[in-house]
Amino acid sequence: MIKRKNWTKKMLAVAACAGLLMTNPAFTEAATAAERSAYQAVFDADYYRSAYPDVAAAFGNNKAALFNHFVNYGLREGRSCSADFNPQAYRAKYADLQQAFGDDMAAYCRHYVTCGKAESRDGGGTGSVSATTQTSAATVGQGNILSSCTTQYDATVPRANNVELAAARINGVVVQPGKSFSFSSTILPRTAANGYVVAPIYISGTVGTGTGGGVCQVSSTLYAAMRYANLPATERYPHSLPVTYLPDGYDAAIAGTSKDLKFTNTFSQPLLIQASASGGVLTVTLSLQ
Repeated sequence: MIKRKNWTKKMLAVAACAGLLMTNPAFTEAATAAERSAYQAVFDADYYRSAYPDVAAAFGNNKAALFNHFVNYGLREGRSCSADFNPQAYRAKYADLQQAFGDDMAAYCRHYVTCGKAESRDGGGTGSVSATTQTSAATVGQGNILSSCTTQYDATVPRANNVELAAARINGVVVQPGKSFSFSSTILPRTAANGYVVAPIYISGTVGTGTGGGVCQVSSTLYAAMRYANLPATERYPHSLPVTYLPDGYDAAIAGTSKDLKFTNTFSQPLLIQASASGGVLTVTLSLQ
């Protein structure tokens, strides 16, 4: 009985910690003080709140919570931390920095502050929020942006062709209220005749090759944007191996006719999907018209 009581106490403690992790980004695995200092040097809380409505809805004007979200989630999700700087995009643009810093994202932030600006390097930011909003509004006819997600890809390999082609095929699709969307149907069968090329794919927990490899990054980026917009999927499958461009649970695998990403527009207004992929940066935005 004593052992069972102790086991119960331990499980309750684990459950309590799990609850804190899910509800407060300040309690996720902490970055070091040096890393946080590097991120703080490039972070603009006002920009971050204005650029990402899902974050603003969750944390309002709480600058500490906004910063914690960027450090613990936004950085991995490829979000910009200011109008001028996106760490993931900065990394993707410069091979010399990749060789120097590898996966050390804080180092890219330090480099931009201490050297990159002076060298006139492109920080990968999207510009002012007002300019971004104006461009989107002109595109969607004064629509309301629900969410946006950005991921990075290697633009120098064949896989990039499939990422860019799939993004182009979902760009501009409008889903009417109550109607369904199928990612697989929209991007057409992954064949050479439809423009797709052979690239790496996941096959039952191993890495292989197949025509259309890379389209799953587009479906996953769309699925992440759906999650930020609280738009549920009616069909979605995780990959058999972790993906590198999004956190666990934000990916959506596509495979032939057996695995698809689908959703129904649950809003009372038409839903517009915008997608762009160029230079190693993929962005999917969801807006109401």
